[in-house]
Amino acid sequence: MSAFPATEVLVTADCWQAEPDADAVIHRAIEAAAAIVDADVADAELAVMLTDDAGIRTLNANWRSIDKPTNVLSFPALQPEGAGGPDDAPRMLGDIAIAYQTTRREADEEQKPFDHHLSHLAVHGFLHLIGYDHENDDDAEDMEALEREILGTLGIPDPYADRIA
Repeated sequence: MSAFPATEVLVTADCWQAEPDADAVIHRAIEAAAAIVDADVADAELAVMLTDDAGIRTLNANWRSIDKPTNVLSFPALQPEGAGGPDDAPRMLGDIAIAYQTTRREADEEQKPFDHHLSHLAVHGFLHLIGYDHENDDDAEDMEALEREILGTLGIPDPYADRIA
């Protein structure tokens, strides 16, 4: 039994070849988040799709009716009713999609190392899968505080530090 969810990273866009450590960065970020959050994620599974702006734009248009690319999207899985039996398949947390070009552009604009920004997006997406959101100010503050704490364990500076208050 693992304390961390099984994370499968699927590369669907060739542009990610420019970041050969992306898989390891994502695994490290998800494991750091799982170690801190108060959620039962042991023996659960999730998938992270590394796509491009065109791929994430299609997902954004189809699922959110927003016809433009974004950096990260999360698709929490519906959880089955009742307790699972020993022969049940692992519990799916859901899927995360991350777009290379938007992530690269944001990292460059914010003068952050690419792996720091990718770690932040992986953590952000993971938190959405386990029920966090930022639909109102209080929820956003809670989620951002947790992101800061998780990223801090990875030695990554506060991603919100430069934001105008």
